[in-house]
Amino acid sequence: MARKLTGAITALATPFHDGKVAYDDLRKLVEFQIKGGIDGISPTGTTGESPTLSHEEHLDVVRAVISIVRGRVPVIAGTGSNSTIEAVALTRLAHEAGADAMLVVAPYYNKPSQEGLFGHFAAIADTTDRPIILYSIPGRCGIEIGVPLVERLRARHSHVRWIKESGGSVDRVDQLKQAMGGDITVLSGDDSLTLPFMAVGAEGVISVASNIAVREVVKMVHAALDGDYAAAGRLHRRLYPLFKTLFVEPSPAPIKAALARSGLISSPEVRAPLCGVTPAMAASLERVLKALGK
Repeated sequence: MARKLTGAITALATPFHDGKVAYDDLRKLVEFQIKGGIDGISPTGTTGESPTLSHEEHLDVVRAVISIVRGRVPVIAGTGSNSTIEAVALTRLAHEAGADAMLVVAPYYNKPSQEGLFGHFAAIADTTDRPIILYSIPGRCGIEIGVPLVERLRARHSHVRWIKESGGSVDRVDQLKQAMGGDITVLSGDDSLTLPFMAVGAEGVISVASNIAVREVVKMVHAALDGDYAAAGRLHRRLYPLFKTLFVEPSPAPIKAALARSGLISSPEVRAPLCGVTPAMAASLERVLKALGK
């Protein structure tokens, strides 16, 4: 039986130090998430800088997180790629490593047709019987995973019934729920839209902000799941400046700067072609984090 994949799930940053994965920092960050009540952890997604991890690093990070978590929460391994062959291989290896589910981003740059996307995701789904979370983020991939395509994939593969939605549209969540109802679980991919998305049927978030504000994001999401939108709204408004600031410059540089500033990781390093945050961004983060008591 698949573990429940709803609530607050962290899109985990991958700490680096001197160009290498910093596994001591990774352990500290994962334990911080679990102590904060997180519902799931997703390493090696795009927030984890998967496009710049070597295959060996990618699988080592997945294995390390699974080992650190020890079954306390689901581990959702990012296994997407713009190469179907690579995504299939990463999915198979993550399955063998013991990941509870896989997060699979739409192919970036290639811009395949919806038929090409169907073939891509179907090949990945054929590789594992564990849950597949589709990840639609048109702003970075140039394509959307269309609602009819989601329906088609769900009809063929019973374990493809989740989608991380990062298209910035509440209407899109409505479209998915109108088309599929309980056959699709929608998770917000945008922290600032989590509450609006949940108001029309989403069941949680795969969050960047929860890397550092884990307790607060968990409380907001659980309040919404419990139907207490007044409490969820108060938390959303408190967190909104953080949600917006983390995406003023390319992610995950701002969240890594915030984590390093708060001592949760030892270095804010990101891998090229990303670069560190500007002094103006560092000052903005300082103001926002101080206001949150971080």
